[in-house]
Formats: sequence, C-alpha cells, structure tokens
Amino acid sequence: MAIEEAAAAKLNLALHITGQRADGYHLLDSLVVFAGVADRVTVAPAAALTLAVTGSEGGGLPAGEDNLVLRAARAFKSGRGAAVTLEKVLPVASGIGGGSADAAATLRALSSLWGLPLPPADNVLALGADVPVCLAGRPARMSGVGETLVPVPALPAMAVVLVNPRVEVATPAVFGALARKSNTPLEPLPPAFASAAALAGWLAHQRNDLEAPAIAVAPVIAEVLAAIATTSPLVTRMSGSGATCFGLFASLEDAAAAAKAVALGRPGWWVRAAPVLA
Repeated sequence: MAIEEAAAAKLNLALHITGQRADGYHLLDSLVVFAGVADRVTVAPAAALTLAVTGSEGGGLPAGEDNLVLRAARAFKSGRGAAVTLEKVLPVASGIGGGSADAAATLRALSSLWGLPLPPADNVLALGADVPVCLAGRPARMSGVGETLVPVPALPAMAVVLVNPRVEVATPAVFGALARKSNTPLEPLPPAFASAAALAGWLAHQRNDLEAPAIAVAPVIAEVLAAIATTSPLVTRMSGSGATCFGLFASLEDAAAAAKAVALGRPGWWVRAAPVLA
C-alpha cells in the first residue's frame, strides 16, 4: 500500500543569526511556521530503494544518491527498499525548506511503511538544520543549529503570498556575505497574539539577518520585496536564505488578491497564496 506525506513550505517569519560555533555551524533564533502549499512524497513497497521526481518544479532536480530524499531514507540504516516518488511543487533552493520538508516527509512516510521508529535526533539534524522543525511540522521557535524547538503561543488565522523570482540562491554564499555573525536574539514572545495585525506588530521589531546578504548575492530579491509591498501586506520579509519572500495577510482572500497582482506584473515569477497552517 502506498503512503503519501505532504512536505509543506517552511517560512521563517523572523530569522536572527546569533553566533557561529567553532565547527562553522551558525547559531540561529527563528520563528517558523508552515504554509498550505506543499511538495508530496509517496512511498510504496519495493525490493530496492529508488526515487522518481515529478511535478512542475521537478525539472532538472537530480534523483541521484545525493538527493536529500534518498539521504533521509538511508538514515534509517534499514537496508530495506521502497519506491519513492517526489512531486515537486516548491521551487528548488528557495529558502522555504523544500528539500528539508521533502526529507522530513520521507522520514514520516518510510517510518509508517517499514514500521520503524524515526532515526535518532542527531541523524535527523545531520540531514540539515531545517529538517527537525519540518519533521515536527508545527509552528515553533527554532534555535541552536536547528535542534532546539520550543512550541509557540497559538497563532491567529492568517495567510501569505509567497513569491520567488526563479533565482536559486546558494545558502553558503549568503552566509559568506553576512557581515556580522553575532546578533541579538528574538524579542520575548507574548503569551498570545490577538490578531494577525498584532503578530505583524511584533514581527516589525524582528528581522531576517540573511536578507541583506542575500540581496547582495541576488539583487532581484529587493525587487521581490518591493513588488509584495505594493499589495499592502501586514509585513513583508524574505524567508530563510532566499530568494523566496512573503507578505503576511489577515485573510486568504487578501493574500490571493496580492498573488494575482504580483503575478500579473511579473508573469515569470513563482507566486502562490496559501493559508498559514495552525
């Protein structure tokens, strides 16, 4: 029997880089949520472990041994086979955790298919800093190198427009352009947010420390932020290391209207409206 798991887009509503360890890994403090647009991972019994990549964003994505989906499968160290199909809907190397979300969905699906527990936490983190939070799949404050997850207060209903200019941004290049590695952490989270506007008010005092270096690497990101800003979102920011940016809205209707306006002006960009998942 085939098993399917969604790999939802990850959004860093705020991302502060707070230091760098001696081994080179960066320390972070981030408020992470997930949006209702997702890749799909399907697994089915098979004698060997194989991967097929489909979907509108799957063209050119290698399905070889280094693919994060297959690396996630090998993390079980089971020696078992499975036919894995990855349907790519999210752009590659776009700052919304597509690869990490795919790896997390693969872990969940294969755990169910094979009747095995998830790999140890260290093995999960070794797949990437975003994989643990994608595996949990719920809003969280993420810190350390991605291993520390703390639940956050219930978030209000809200939606986002996601915009990617079809430019892949290499995360190492962005971190390499980061001038200051030790920055202040997030401000304390309040016990609750009464509305999306209240959350936006708190976010206005936070930041994404990778935004400026990402713009230095890919100047088109500044154009993306400006295009979203014309649609009057509650807040506009880049996610992760880019190049995807988002605008936060109080309703899906407002986000959909913004997506329509941005797509009309930039038909070559990837634009989606989606609810923020609770």
